[in-house]
Amino acid sequence: MSENLVPKIKKEAQGVEDQILKKKKPMMKFPVRSLANVKYAEKAGYFEIRGLKKERTLTVNTVKTFAQTLRMMALSKTLVETDDIATKREAYYVSKNWGDARFLEQTESDTVMDDVEALFEVNREQMGFVPEEKGGDISGALVVMDKDTETGKPIRIDCTQFGSGAYSIPISVEHLKFETKAKFILVIETAGMFQRLVKHGYWKKANCILVSMGGVPTRACRRFIRRLADDKKLPVYVFVDGDPYGISNIYRTFKVGSGNAAHINEFFCVPQARFLGITPQDIIDYKLPTHPLKEVDVKRAKDAIKNDPFFKHHKAWAKAMEHLVSMGVRAEQQALAAHGLNYVIDEYLPQKIAHPERFLP
Repeated sequence: MSENLVPKIKKEAQGVEDQILKKKKPMMKFPVRSLANVKYAEKAGYFEIRGLKKERTLTVNTVKTFAQTLRMMALSKTLVETDDIATKREAYYVSKNWGDARFLEQTESDTVMDDVEALFEVNREQMGFVPEEKGGDISGALVVMDKDTETGKPIRIDCTQFGSGAYSIPISVEHLKFETKAKFILVIETAGMFQRLVKHGYWKKANCILVSMGGVPTRACRRFIRRLADDKKLPVYVFVDGDPYGISNIYRTFKVGSGNAAHINEFFCVPQARFLGITPQDIIDYKLPTHPLKEVDVKRAKDAIKNDPFFKHHKAWAKAMEHLVSMGVRAEQQALAAHGLNYVIDEYLPQKIAHPERFLP
């Protein structure tokens, strides 16, 4: 899609110039990036964007943002034409040469970049922009076929051969191919839990592929898992902390996407994912140590129940979130260590994975 982007940028810029020549106020229309502009498409399994648009008209008050938008479009055009990349941080610093249109904070640059991405219905990697963070870590029964960046020759990367380390998901994953005989993919929120499972060879015992998200999963991480799961027809089980953030931010974004990036959810979500734990019921059944829910946790949970299309559609999830709020507590993955450091390997995961039909959607 990158090859189609430059003509789109030229057309949009030409439209702005034409409006100026006609002595009209230049205006561009952008999709509204919020939960208010998405619907949960049950058949597709992810958030789809609705038709709400916001207008950005050149006025005295908007001249800086308008100029920044055009500058970001021009930077993207240059990157695509020269087959180059810029990190999001580098794009921010490039703007220091834009005079009065320069960004004062990284958040300003990120917002304009996201707006341009939504305007052209592409992802930022296709625009030449790449994130700072790595994609995630992989260990287990998987061989990844990549290419040597200098020679273009194929490379086989065996994810069982990293010892105590792991294979790092690259920024771009579209060219990768996979070989595996694993039974499922286990996606893990915290690096600490991932390291424990790798250390004790859990992937061997369960014949699975372990993926560390390291918190909210990056786009590359989600796209890697989506491609792998689709290609090899593998179930995906997600193991996160039992709190409103782990459920409504990490898991929901992983499974169905977000309102902020609804224009690309089709590619960067994993609709087949199922929630292994930690569930509110797990806290009771496994007698887990807990922490009180903070005010921000309660607010996040209630907002999800009331406003999030995913929770409004899945009554089981609304009920589970209400259960968590009524309990007034949250539990971390590592809380399972209260029953023994390897209780998660010897008892919890085997018991849960034996009954995937009981997983929350």
